[in-house]
Amino acid sequence: MIFLGLGSNISNNTTREDNIATAINLLDEHARITVTKVSSLYETEPVGLKEQPSFLNAVIAIDTDLPPLELLAVCLAAEQKMGRVREVRWGPRNIDVDLLAYHNVEMALQALELPHPRMPDRRFVLIPLAEIAGNVPIFKGQTAQELLAVSPDDSQVTLYGRLSVSRQGNGIG
Repeated sequence: MIFLGLGSNISNNTTREDNIATAINLLDEHARITVTKVSSLYETEPVGLKEQPSFLNAVIAIDTDLPPLELLAVCLAAEQKMGRVREVRWGPRNIDVDLLAYHNVEMALQALELPHPRMPDRRFVLIPLAEIAGNVPIFKGQTAQELLAVSPDDSQVTLYGRLSVSRQGNGIG
């Protein structure tokens, strides 16, 4: 399975929820991507740079025949289309789309590491991932639930609600 993590903590004339929904729709509208599952939204405290607004985070599962680097390019293009500005590492952003896992692919390139190397240390990824991934091994043979049980992250992650995503593309509704 292929999983993407999404996050937003600032908005420009929209809400954080709208930012995540827009990103999901942009991905689902791509001819070679179908969004198959969308987790609940979770409100999370920032990681790294603490002095910024709280994030909303979600994880989606997708089907695609795009190879990992091409999928990454589509994710970055969606961020760019939404006006994402990269000024400060781990800083505020209207949208962030991370490629978390791509089937059982393991790779370590400068542009992309799979599975995402910091996934086991991020409850804001593991909690929504566990919600939609079930017993699928995600990281070095471990499920999201197994990773969550041993994660060193003690940050606050709170259920925020369900995301309303309209059927504009291939598979969500």
